[in-house]
Amino acid sequence: MEKPRVVLGVSGGIAAYKACELLRRLTESGHDVRVVPTEASLNFVGAATWSALSGNPVSTEVWESVHEVPHVRIGQAADLVVVAPATADMLARAAHGLADDLLTNTLLTARCPVVFAPAMHTEMWEHPATQENVATLRRRGAVVIEPAVGRLTGVDTGKGRLPDPGEIFEVCRRVLARGPGARDLAGRHVVISAGGTREPLDPVRYLGNRSSGKQGYALARTAVARRARVTLIEANTGLPDPAGADVVRAGTAVQLREAVLKASADADVVVMAAAVADFRPAAYASGKIKKKDGQEPAPITLVRNPDILAEVAADRARPGQLVVGFAAETDDVLANGREKLRRKGCDLLVVNEVGERRTFGSEENEAVVLGSDGGETAVPYGPKEALADTVWDLVTARFG
Repeated sequence: MEKPRVVLGVSGGIAAYKACELLRRLTESGHDVRVVPTEASLNFVGAATWSALSGNPVSTEVWESVHEVPHVRIGQAADLVVVAPATADMLARAAHGLADDLLTNTLLTARCPVVFAPAMHTEMWEHPATQENVATLRRRGAVVIEPAVGRLTGVDTGKGRLPDPGEIFEVCRRVLARGPGARDLAGRHVVISAGGTREPLDPVRYLGNRSSGKQGYALARTAVARRARVTLIEANTGLPDPAGADVVRAGTAVQLREAVLKASADADVVVMAAAVADFRPAAYASGKIKKKDGQEPAPITLVRNPDILAEVAADRARPGQLVVGFAAETDDVLANGREKLRRKGCDLLVVNEVGERRTFGSEENEAVVLGSDGGETAVPYGPKEALADTVWDLVTARFG
């Protein structure tokens, strides 16, 4: 089989060195990668490095190998173009259709999906000019990944950091898998909760659950690839932030509720994939509870946590907002799932059987998606991304 052809554009930012890891992941996973750097980017990583890592020639100019018409052919032949890092200058030139070097010419001739992974200082990312350029590119169908929050050049910290190269690779892989037509969530804001809440008992102990958050993260990655604006509210996952998602941290059920209600104010879809603790200790011990010889521990009194899914479904923040819930069951799976769907009032409920060696922490899942209209969609055992795409298929089918 012919290898998928990927163009890796590299613009002139300090994060250019991280693109080496993205290139490695692309080539090792069977992609034929042509690196097209800007002249400025060669101040950070030289052409010889790109050529050696990709196994392909590297040029910044349209005047080299003119007989091969590279300024047209590279973009025409590509199955995917990804620009990482994409500086503020590169986003501006791409949005305005400039073509003053090989990379911008390639962007104009490409008819395949295009992914931009921005990296710049926070002030540059938040500037109205940059935001308008990003909006223009997204409106035209490009995937512009939200930058990460973290350490920037020098001592500065904020939004503008290049997302983890492994996460950029996952976005590219999903975009390639779905092809140029995967834009059915474009312009939609989706809120996803993931992981498991922890309810503190004392400074070192808590009540928790086995949820890894991997299904919620799969939902976030697939939504980004389908052009959604994604807010991911994560609870105690320890997983790297999915590229393109705005990540909000929460620890307890009360904190998760607050974050979900705030984020869902303008959301088109709310997906409650997190495992929210039903109960929490009624009292919190300010010091570690000590074991005392000859004495049994005092009973722990529990109180109910808020039912976030039912609350969001009952009091939707905007007309037409869709709500998706998850039900982890250990017995009478479908019967319990149907009852939960009725009780919670959501539009879709993903029901799966869980246990110590089932679903939790695994890369695979199987489920039945129940609809408020009586529909039932079985998703066979397979990657969690497959279940995520089925959920989004069912969601988009319900948009008016």
